Amino acid sequence: MLAPSSSLLRAGVELKLNQVKLATRSYLRDRTRQATSTVASYAIVAGLFAAAGIFMIAACLVGMTALFRWIEIHYGQFWAFGAVGALLAMIAAICAGLAAAKLRQKTPHLPSLASRLRVAVKASPLEPDKIDAARDTARSVLQAPPASRRGRHRSPSRDTRHMQAGLILMATLLGLAATRRRWQARQPDV
Repeated sequence: MLAPSSSLLRAGVELKLNQVKLATRSYLRDRTRQATSTVASYAIVAGLFAAAGIFMIAACLVGMTALFRWIEIHYGQFWAFGAVGALLAMIAAICAGLAAAKLRQKTPHLPSLASRLRVAVKASPLEPDKIDAARDTARSVLQAPPASRRGRHRSPSRDTRHMQAGLILMATLLGLAATRRRWQARQPDV
């Protein structure tokens, strides 16, 4: 009777490993998206700094001459230099401030790999409508007559021990799954 319970155990472990693999892939996919987003943010920041520099040069070439000439005529040469310098510094400061604000933007919170693996291990691999079928299959496998023992003789008490251990394990797993399902049903959707 060892074969059916070990194959059930092997299938259960395989299901859990698949859930762990899926959680790991999901984590890596999220981290890749986060890295791509960070690179895009740095590209935007570099573009904003470049725009600040280009705007500063364009402002110098186009507006400086006209503004300087107008202020020089009405207030004098000293005030003309001061006004043009202040305007260009203000425009550059605004662009640099926007770039710095973009750099300080918080990254989205992603669940850690440990958290994802914990959920994957605790999650039931069966869908709610398939639990009864799995329970019936497990019951029929555990109650099936043992296969022929070619030449080996085992004591009936040893077979009974394996049967009891398998039944206890199956009952524990099914109880945990049912308890978890009830607990999740009571939790509000977030």
